[in-house]
Amino acid sequence: MNAPQSATTGHQPEDKPQEDRYLASTHEVINQPCALVDYNLYEQDTALAETVRRAGAADQQQDLARFGALAGAAQTIDLGFRANSNKPVFNTHDRFGHRIDEVDFHPAYHQLMSMALENGLHSSPWASPGEGAHVARAARYYMHSQVEAAHCCPVTMTFAAVPSLRKQPELAREWEQKILANRYDPRNLPHTDKSSVTIGMAMTEKQGGSDVRANTTRAFPVAGGGPGQAHELVGHKWFVSAPMCDAFLVLAQAPGGLSCFLMPRWRPDGTKNPWQIQRLKNKMGNVANASSEAELRGALAWMLGEEGRGVRTIIEMVAMTRFDCMIGSAAGMRQAVAQATHHCRHRSAFGATLIDQPLMQNVLADLAIENEAAMTYTMRIARALDHQDNEHERLLARLATPVGKYWICKRTPNHAYEAMECIGGSGVMEDCIMPRLFRESPVNAIWEGSGNVQCLDTLRALQKEPDTLEAFFLEAGAAKGTDRRFDAFLARLKGDFTDISDFQYRARNLVDRMAIALQASLLLRHSTPAVADAFCASRLEHNGGMNYGNLPSGTDAAAIIKRATPVVG
Repeated sequence: MNAPQSATTGHQPEDKPQEDRYLASTHEVINQPCALVDYNLYEQDTALAETVRRAGAADQQQDLARFGALAGAAQTIDLGFRANSNKPVFNTHDRFGHRIDEVDFHPAYHQLMSMALENGLHSSPWASPGEGAHVARAARYYMHSQVEAAHCCPVTMTFAAVPSLRKQPELAREWEQKILANRYDPRNLPHTDKSSVTIGMAMTEKQGGSDVRANTTRAFPVAGGGPGQAHELVGHKWFVSAPMCDAFLVLAQAPGGLSCFLMPRWRPDGTKNPWQIQRLKNKMGNVANASSEAELRGALAWMLGEEGRGVRTIIEMVAMTRFDCMIGSAAGMRQAVAQATHHCRHRSAFGATLIDQPLMQNVLADLAIENEAAMTYTMRIARALDHQDNEHERLLARLATPVGKYWICKRTPNHAYEAMECIGGSGVMEDCIMPRLFRESPVNAIWEGSGNVQCLDTLRALQKEPDTLEAFFLEAGAAKGTDRRFDAFLARLKGDFTDISDFQYRARNLVDRMAIALQASLLLRHSTPAVADAFCASRLEHNGGMNYGNLPSGTDAAAIIKRATPVVG
């Protein structure tokens, strides 16, 4: 067979040897970003670093930068992918037929848990309270959640259980030291044989869900009953979060009404406590963490707090878990912004880099200000938690927590989608973090009380402590006089609270606007003029009702994007 000849000369091409002409090297990879790894999640997040310094944790900067480098390391990011690619596996029995109720996790999950607990994400404000303690802890959690959100569930619950546990001092003395230990001990042993423990939660039942007063699980006193005393629990729990924890806060009906209990995995005599996992939940997101259904078959537990006041006892734990939902959702936004801006900084289309194209700038800047507003609001609550001896801070935290949990968590799903769209087809692929961020995005809005529950809790706060509203408007009003749009928005909102007789019907509208008002106030006082102006123009005049990418002309989008973009590669 004759070799092909040149179309013009009739001779073989002289610029390429004959043996190379049929090799499969068709193209080189160009116009693709490098992976967003080996960067510092603290030092390359300007808004976070500024907020931490302002909120009282300036002395923690060096340690936060160390943690930011650890969280952004390629090896750490790889652990998040591995933990999510290998779901937990439930084993009812061992090979000899003994009931064990054990959940096996991939080693990456355990490594992430070790990283979280060794850095005090579950303990630091309780072990070392003081100025900036909650702020610094929230900043670490914010960075850590960006790596992998699901395993943060047992970290949060362990952290949040401490205030409720302290309602019963004798139980706190027995458990608290190991709860606050900065180490991770995953062994399934009695807590007395472990170096550290984690705490889970079992509140809801299938017939009631968020209406925990409809619970039917019964608590039978072993002896005299009452606070601190042993009871046996019988019933079914629809959600037991993180079933490999060492103990759980459980709600059950005692003779005196719905009460809170601490239920360990093991009895004091070293035998397995008779509560049995029925199955693991098959969740659309949050997959690296196990959630389960369980039967309580006379499980031994000890009453926390007053009998019949179980909701009051556990509500402090719930308040802390809701706060962490805010951190987690804001963290998801931050990672979405980081991924989208990083991609657009390295990707060209239609003759220009994406990050320099006006329409893409509008979208990216809009995503960035949404994230900064969420983070700034959340860290303001962290600061309030550091000053609960101050009445204004206490009242603000009480009202602004359900408002923020409702708004920030609800804003996250569309934010994740828009960031995914900025990346395009590659953002839909499972080897990109964006599908995980998207699947995770609705979880915090539903976990720990859905949107309507948060609105009703806001109403409850206003009814039980009317001074919370005064504290809220005092805080938001600190920015009065800095922007005419803000002043008008705040005045309308305040006027709408003169009559709250139909608050429950109007609750979403009012809570939406409360969140926006406080976010605007914080950005006007503390962020850059470009960010604050863009937020007020887009959220106060249009009430945040349009899709992302509707920032008005005159917005300094380039400055906003530069502030939000991690510089890697």
